[in-house]
Amino acid sequence: VQLQASGGGLVQAGGSLRLSCVASGRTFSTYGVGWFRQAPGLEREFVAAINWNGGSTGYADSVKGRFTISRDNAKNTVYLRMNSLKPQDTAVYYCAARYSTTYDYTARYYDNWGQGTQVTVSS
Repeated sequence: VQLQASGGGLVQAGGSLRLSCVASGRTFSTYGVGWFRQAPGLEREFVAAINWNGGSTGYADSVKGRFTISRDNAKNTVYLRMNSLKPQDTAVYYCAARYSTTYDYTARYYDNWGQGTQVTVSS
């Protein structure tokens, strides 16, 4: 499956953004999907993930209560709604998919990656 992430941009602290990850190539409902991010000089870290039908989700502690992951399999799209953004949320955000009905918190268990979208939060 091929993934295309979009929706990043520049926003002030406290603002919101919605990222989208559109998939093509295979039946998207057979994939668990995760969002990861990488800030300059830091390792890629887990942000949020969702299982095949949206019935189960997971979040990093740093984004719980502020970010919401969801999916629309009819549109082959996974969303990441980000509210109350902080400067420390600044990073390149990547969506990733794994051929499984479940998700995982670890990047190495995802086989398919999008190109990333930049999110910059100014103070």
